[in-house]
Amino acid sequence: MRGITQVIGVELKLIMRDPMSAFFALAFPAIMLWVKLRGGKPLPGGLPAVDATVPMLSVFVIGLAALVVLPATLAQYRERRVLKRMRATPASPGMLFGAQWVAHMLLALLGTALLVVIGLVAYDLSAPANVGAVVLAWVLAALSLSGIGLLLGAVVPSGRTATVIGLSLFFPMVFISGAVIPRETMGGAMRAIGDLTPMAPAVQAIRDGWEGHPVSPVSLIIMIAICLVAGGGAVKAFRW
Repeated sequence: MRGITQVIGVELKLIMRDPMSAFFALAFPAIMLWVKLRGGKPLPGGLPAVDATVPMLSVFVIGLAALVVLPATLAQYRERRVLKRMRATPASPGMLFGAQWVAHMLLALLGTALLVVIGLVAYDLSAPANVGAVVLAWVLAALSLSGIGLLLGAVVPSGRTATVIGLSLFFPMVFISGAVIPRETMGGAMRAIGDLTPMAPAVQAIRDGWEGHPVSPVSLIIMIAICLVAGGGAVKAFRW
């Protein structure tokens, strides 16, 4: 246990020392929050914009860490033959994935916490109506999206390729899933397409918990299924 904790600590330090990863996971979402709330207009239905935007951008942060930074880290390790050296140790793919997941989701947690603090201090953000539901949805979102990121990182040969593929998945997904644009303001066709993305259940579940609506069991089941299928595929497809 101590060894895994040390590995997680080292990985988190390495991530934080990467200026691009730290900027896009911590500073960029805060800038987006400021940009989106400059007008201060409530959403259709009267919901304050900040009460929707902070939960939405929390999924943005999770997705960035899980779909872009995480697979790039694993692919860079493969490219630099770090994984080859790790193969000679007792480390297993599951242990490696677990340490990487915790380190990268700690980064996402820091980004989420920063959004919440800014929202509370500067924009009168309402506290989550159902904290337990929000935490559960956040964790399942982290597991499901990271499963996809781990699957990508398990097979891609280089960090640059992983980054390109991750960004190609991430940016279209955040815009149509509701992680950047509120679903209330989307057209019906755009919402229907966005519902097909793995990020949509995460956005809906976190927002429902925050706003006090019942969280759909379907959203939770979908996230669990994505985690199991993608995560299991990552372990089987992993190449040192």
